[in-house]
Amino acid sequence: MMNSSRRNRIEAAAVRAYDAYKAAGPETFPEEVAERLVNGEHPVRVFREYRGLTQTQLAEAAGLKQGYVSQIEAGSRVGTVDVLKRIAEALRLDLDDVT
Repeated sequence: MMNSSRRNRIEAAAVRAYDAYKAAGPETFPEEVAERLVNGEHPVRVFREYRGLTQTQLAEAAGLKQGYVSQIEAGSRVGTVDVLKRIAEALRLDLDDVT
């Protein structure tokens, strides 16, 4: 389990990264990302891999358990709006991008 100090640092870093992303304007993605999304791969998995994160790293950044992220990516769990917002922030995306 992550201590609250580490979680606060991770959350602060995610907020700074998200703010920087928003200030930079819209991001474009490679064709391979678009193809994977069009082919029906779960957007959380596609963007997590594009960002070079493991499920564990994404889970820590979003304050979740790795198993929950795995279930979302596999489609066996949908994830609440709050959870999907946290994932989107950790991936520096809009909520719409991961749903």
